Amino acid sequence: MKKISLVTLLLALTLVLLAACGKNSNSASPAETSNPETQNSLEAIKASGKLRIGTEGTYAPFTFHDKDGKLTGFDIEIAEEVSKRLGVEPEFIETPWDGIFAGLDAKRFDAVFNEVTIRDDRKEKYDFSDSYIVSKAVLLVHEDNNEIKNLADLKGKKSAQSLTSNLTDIAKENGAEIVGTEGFNQAIDLLLSKRADATINDGLSYLDLKKQKPDVKIKVVDETAEASYSAALFRKGNDDLIKAVNEALAAMKSDGTYLTISEKYFGADVSK
Repeated sequence: MKKISLVTLLLALTLVLLAACGKNSNSASPAETSNPETQNSLEAIKASGKLRIGTEGTYAPFTFHDKDGKLTGFDIEIAEEVSKRLGVEPEFIETPWDGIFAGLDAKRFDAVFNEVTIRDDRKEKYDFSDSYIVSKAVLLVHEDNNEIKNLADLKGKKSAQSLTSNLTDIAKENGAEIVGTEGFNQAIDLLLSKRADATINDGLSYLDLKKQKPDVKIKVVDETAEASYSAALFRKGNDDLIKAVNEALAAMKSDGTYLTISEKYFGADVSK
């Protein structure tokens, strides 16, 4: 009887263990289901309730601080509206331009909204949303400068440029000596103080500068032949997030929200 009871007990324990193993193998624990690493980026962002966005905060009119110190700008308002349509809050993480790609790589933020130009070399490592800015680059000099009249005249001259910008490549192609800057405002300061001879920068930024400071002693002497297209930047593998952002951008253009923001900063639709 003792032997039979022992065998029965062992058999019962075995069945319990097998049932427990089967349960564990077919379902995830609460910790696993709530772990962002087991979710795609869109699910993780919606679960957290916020979209972390990398931006400069020093590049008017796209991303800058107003007179009251509030972060604002065209890209900022676009990102805020996109976040709203995703059902989350935007969390802006200000980062100098030359560190913004590294910040995305390090997962400090989920996306970059900062007039990032779509380029083939960048597409090898990153993904972009649909374009929401189209612009041309202009060659700017001090109004007293009569030596530089076109891009070819940059040979041997000092051009103030952000080192990782595609506009730096244009300056180098035309023989310029590059003076590194952290953004548009610093480039303009270098021109005004004549510590640089020129800068190739965004035409929309120049228009905003003239609107804010009509007497600024800077002039346009040339522009690039082709327009550049800019979009939000993402790490590879975030297809669901990019699809949702593209749907939000399309809806904004369809219902007039995009045009309202665009006209506020530029007086025109800058998506075309």
